[in-house]
Amino acid sequence: MLHTLRKVFGFHEFRPNQESVVRSLLQQRDVLAIMPTGGGKSLCYQLPAVLLPGTCMVISPLIALMKDQVDGARSNGIRAAFLNSSQSPEERDEVMSDLLSGKLDLLYVAPERFILSHFREMLNRVQLSMAVIDEAHCISEWGHDFRPDYLSLSDLVSLFPGIPVAAFTATATHRVQQDILDKLALRNPLIVRASFDRPNLSYHIRFKESVEPQLISLLNSNPGKAGIIYRTSRKSVNDTAAMLQAKGFRALPYHAGLSDTERKKNQEAFIRDEVEVIVATIAFGMGIDKSNIRFVIHADLPKSIENYYQETGRAGRDGEPARCTLLFSQGDIPKMRFFIDAMPDEAERQRALAALSKVTAFASTSVCRRRTLLDYFGERYPHDNCNSCDICLGTREVVDVTLESQMVLSAIVRTEERFGATHIVDILTGSQNKKILDFGHDRLKTYGVGKGHDKKYWRRLIDELLAQQVIQKSEGLYPTLFLLSKASRVLRREERIDIVRMLEKKTEQLLTKAAEAPHTTELFELLRTLRKHIADEQQIPPYVVFSDRTLHDMAATLPRTAEAMLTVSGVGEVKLQRYGQQFLRLIGRFISD
Repeated sequence: MLHTLRKVFGFHEFRPNQESVVRSLLQQRDVLAIMPTGGGKSLCYQLPAVLLPGTCMVISPLIALMKDQVDGARSNGIRAAFLNSSQSPEERDEVMSDLLSGKLDLLYVAPERFILSHFREMLNRVQLSMAVIDEAHCISEWGHDFRPDYLSLSDLVSLFPGIPVAAFTATATHRVQQDILDKLALRNPLIVRASFDRPNLSYHIRFKESVEPQLISLLNSNPGKAGIIYRTSRKSVNDTAAMLQAKGFRALPYHAGLSDTERKKNQEAFIRDEVEVIVATIAFGMGIDKSNIRFVIHADLPKSIENYYQETGRAGRDGEPARCTLLFSQGDIPKMRFFIDAMPDEAERQRALAALSKVTAFASTSVCRRRTLLDYFGERYPHDNCNSCDICLGTREVVDVTLESQMVLSAIVRTEERFGATHIVDILTGSQNKKILDFGHDRLKTYGVGKGHDKKYWRRLIDELLAQQVIQKSEGLYPTLFLLSKASRVLRREERIDIVRMLEKKTEQLLTKAAEAPHTTELFELLRTLRKHIADEQQIPPYVVFSDRTLHDMAATLPRTAEAMLTVSGVGEVKLQRYGQQFLRLIGRFISD
């Protein structure tokens, strides 16, 4: 087992939890493994697939990801293939022929194919070593991405009683975990629930004000790095991608409204480092296995904590530092409510509302982001300060705004709860517009009392009072503000209103420091250029050749011989044979120069 780990995968030790999963599968025992993205789930079944006789069947919903997974396995010398609707009939026939003649260690298939009776009949003529279910949370109606096709996977244990069944997922609450176990009827499984903590990811939430300049600022602080920007709608994806292109960024859109050809072309360009930024819809998601994503930006509110965790989890899969930023505005909540209210199923609607409430609370809290995330998945964070989120880094402060809140509430009361936010802000800031003068609101006691702050400040405070359920908006085309019961306690100073304020200067200092930090050496850049050249020649993604972590390791240790190259993390015998001499020559030239 350890020999194969070194020889095939180029690793000298297992990551946490990997060894127990591999041993269980080699001993023919069922497994349920809940391991975070970047935790090395694929090695858990690929290594046993190399050692066990027969073919390991991997069922995955991510058709777009299958080719990358197969390319990655083949680069390590593993006999791998996939079967899905993206192939021509001739390509599928060739894979079936290899499968029936025992020439495959790994076969990736979509759940839609597993349902087909003729495919199941064909599997009876194949020696299977094990069955693996990737993205296993899809089988649970409590999971964030429930797929009815996955329910057919409950037949696996009865159809193939002689082989182990392994289920893997990166996101599952305890409730989802139990649902997976029940639906799959796993037999005395090893259950691994790894820590949900991703120490290399830093979490930051910024007030969403002007999205375009904010995105440009964030991209400028990550020059030349790969990243994903998530937007809610197809239109906002297209608009954001076009805006970034116009500003000189190499960015492309990705959503379900694009043709299959264009979507595939854009994804390939991102995977092959031909563009740095992909702008994608949250709803559609992305099946990608790119290991060197250095940042993920949510420019709109995600649907749930699970979605947020999974989407941010696409950053830093290689274990290197990555930054996750959410631009949050209370104005996003009504947009989300609009979609939720349109759901026909009452139970589904209630689940979506509960999920929205939790993700809003996460964005609004003044508690450590990491602690809040882990707490959601039933895990306690053992430290007082994670030192890698906006709260713990001190880029925010809690401010008492009770007096200012009273000004807002007083203006709403004095105008008999008949006006919207814009008019209330105009009263507070002493506007001389026609509507104010026509209603005589320039004679109110609250007129102009808020001149010390700009309109943006008062709009944000109104958003905060809405979020803290001090006031509410009426329904309709012209919503007005009215007071809730909590407002009277605030007006009597029986209850205090606090808001979390961003320390812009400190945040910009941190971003500038991160941008200036020479995270790559001159040699790393040369190695990266060589990697891209090889990847383009072989028509595979650069990270399939070597990960960023492997290149950093080479740049730090400067191997001069094949034996020394084998000590670099991620360099196995197959990769040494294929690529070793080119990288050794480059390192030799660099040292000589």
